[in-house]
This record gives sequence, C-alpha cells and structure tokens, in this order.
Amino acid sequence: MRGRTRATALALTTVLTTVLTVILAGCGTAEPARVAEPVPHGYVEGAEEAAEPQSRLVLADPAGAVHVLDLITGKVTGLGGSGTVDGIEGDGRFAYVRTGDRLRVVDSGAWTVDHGDHVHYYRSAPRDVGTVAGRRVAGDAAVTAVSGDGTVLLDRARLERGEIVRTAELPYDTVLPYEERLLVPGENAVVTRTGEPAGELGAPCPEPRDAVVTRRGAVFACADGALLVGRDGAEKIRYPDGVGELHARPGSTVLAAKAGDRGVLVVDVTAKTAELLRTGPVVAVTATGPESPVLALTADGVLHAWDPGSGKRLARTRLPASASTRTIQADTSRAYVNDPAGRAVHEIDYNDGLRRARTFELGFAPAHMVETGR
Repeated sequence: MRGRTRATALALTTVLTTVLTVILAGCGTAEPARVAEPVPHGYVEGAEEAAEPQSRLVLADPAGAVHVLDLITGKVTGLGGSGTVDGIEGDGRFAYVRTGDRLRVVDSGAWTVDHGDHVHYYRSAPRDVGTVAGRRVAGDAAVTAVSGDGTVLLDRARLERGEIVRTAELPYDTVLPYEERLLVPGENAVVTRTGEPAGELGAPCPEPRDAVVTRRGAVFACADGALLVGRDGAEKIRYPDGVGELHARPGSTVLAAKAGDRGVLVVDVTAKTAELLRTGPVVAVTATGPESPVLALTADGVLHAWDPGSGKRLARTRLPASASTRTIQADTSRAYVNDPAGRAVHEIDYNDGLRRARTFELGFAPAHMVETGR
C-alpha cells in the first residue's frame, strides 16, 4: 500500500511538471500584450511641437503666386499662383488670400494654442486648403466667419484637417465670433452660432469696416468711432471721420490707424481714448502694445517709432526702398516690413531703436504679407 501511494505521487508530480513545462513554453513563444501608450498632452497629429513661437510670413506677389517664409529657418515654400491678389489677412494660422470675391485659404503650418496658464507652439508643412466666396474673415477656436454678401461659418476643427465645411449661412455682411457668440455690428445684434437672436451689442456701429479682438474685448471700426464690446457691455470711443482700418500686434490693447493727411490715430482700449499723432500722411502703420511704440512708415521709406502716450518720436530708420503697397506686421519682439521694390522683407527690432535685424532676400516681389504662428 505504501509503495502504491509513493508511485501515485511520483506520477502526479511527473504530469504536473509536464503541464507546467508546456505552459511555460507557450508563454515563451506568444506575443506579449501591447499596452497603449498615453497620448502626450498637447499632441496634434501631423504636427511637431516646439519650445518657442514658429513665426512665418505668408507672402503673395503681384501676379498671385503665394509663398510661405519660415522666420526660424529662413526657408521659403512656394504654393503656386491663384490670379491677381487684392489683399491678404490672417487669423494666427491660416492666411486668406483675396482675389475679387473669393478667398484662397492657405494653412501656413505654424500656430499657437494658448491654454491660459501655458502655451503650445506647433509647426507642420504649409499647404493649400481650397477657396471660398467672401472678402473678409474673422474667427475663433471653433468657427471661422467668412463675410461678403452675407456670411458663412466654417468649422474650424475641420479646417485644421484641410477641409472647408460650412456649418451655417447668415444674412449679415460683417460678423465677428467672440465669447461663443457672434457679434453683428451692422444690426446692433448678438446671435448664436446657428443664427438665433441672443441680445444686443448695446451701441450702434454705422458703416462697420473691420474688427480687432483685444484682451479688453472686441473693437469695431465704425464711421463715428471705435465700438468696444466686452463682458461689461458696449462703449463707443469717439474719433473723427476719415480713419482707416485698425492695426496692432495680436492681443494689443493699443491700436493704430491711418488718419488721412493728418497722421496716425492711436486708440487706447484700456483708457478708452483716441488721440491723433500729427505725423502727416503715412503708408503703413501698426501698434505694438500699451508700453511699446507705434510704428509708421512714410512714403519716403522711413520707418518711425512713436510713443503712443506722449506722442513723442522715439526713433527713425530709412529702409532701402519705398513702395505704396507696404505693410507692417508685428509680434512681441519684432516687426516685419515688406519691400516689393527690393524683393525683400526687413525684420526690425522695434525695442532697439528700430535696428534692422535681418533682411530676407526673396527673389520675388512680396506685395502682400501677413504673419502667422503667433
């Protein structure tokens, strides 16, 4: 009996050993289970995240050929022609190249995402997205409003994927997306993104021309002054007739506009004032911030820096050539002046006496220019 028990135990041990060997062998040849890696914070498919702004200039020559100049690398990417260009504007990432009543949408491949407590900077290859009917553009993170004879809203997320998708059509000629609503200055109205009434702006804006979004609210250029629309309501900042479009670096609460032969109008959104700098006629102008100079280019090719508070001229520098189609684009540290006659773009350090930091020789005439990546 004792021998039979010992034999049975030995047999069981052999079987268990064999089964364990088979299991271990199987584990050795099977594919290991794959654990999905978490998507990094801020990840954008097809884009590279960077540690600093990836500023670029979208440029168009008189014949309509569009080019993207990378201000980090100096590389120029050509995107082909689209007919005679009447103008160009941007929204931080996309450039909208106007030819008559149509806009060519160009993804510059450079943009910034501001989360409030931190910022992400991205870069990807420039590309054409397509064309859409319209003459003016305004947008936010969710929708892009393309206005002309009426307004169409484009889905921003789909636009970023290279698709032009309309989400609504509205019977208004000027619309500004702001604070999850649409501001309609010509109608003194606020509507939802589907066109439903949602209130009034609070003040009229006759002949609305353009709009700028600042950290203090949205500002419309009207025939009788600038209309500031913020969370506390609407207020008119009066200025004289004959004032052109408002220009500033993104987010600036100081704005500047050409004021005919008189000079430059400076609108301080925080102080709610409008002051005239008697500079005489200027070709191009922009404001760089509340404690930074207003930049104005005169027809003789001289760039001037003016103190927006005192009206004192701070510096001046002569650029190599002059042309009536010049534009000034500014970011937090540099300004860019296009030079069609010289077939170049000049980079200006406006905090260092208007020092010319770099000149980009292009080989074509950059008649129209807008900065992106900011």
